[in-house]
Amino acid sequence: MEKQRSRCPRPPGAPRWVAMFHEPARDTWTVAAESPYQGPVRYAVGDMTRTVRARGDEAAVALWGPEDGAWRLFDTPSATAPAPERPAPGSPEPARLVERMTDRRHQVLMAGLSTAGLYDLGPEDDAAVRALAERLDEPTVRRVAHWLSAAGGRR
Repeated sequence: MEKQRSRCPRPPGAPRWVAMFHEPARDTWTVAAESPYQGPVRYAVGDMTRTVRARGDEAAVALWGPEDGAWRLFDTPSATAPAPERPAPGSPEPARLVERMTDRRHQVLMAGLSTAGLYDLGPEDDAAVRALAERLDEPTVRRVAHWLSAAGGRR
């Protein structure tokens, strides 16, 4: 039997555009994006939904916005559609996704190195960063980039 998802609560504060994502593990809703303008929030919803689905998870989003000075819950059918089936364990991920995520991890590491003050990197350095980006998962790369950024702030 499928567990019923809790209803999304209205965001606090004055009406504005707010996207809220459902976290199934805790059965809670979290503010994921907010702006006085609809465009940036809808863009963020699309981008976050693609990321969640690329990981094989279901994306459940509630889009709140202003209407006549009050809150209104807008439909987000593309964001709440069922997630595509997960690949079987042990099957390779789509090559395009793997390449995209590796490039993203490479960019995060390079940004961290730049923040730490390491701008003049040679080909060997770039190869080392690429090797790290290929081997590390997203949370580990973010942690390393955070360390580099923190180290760069202590100069």
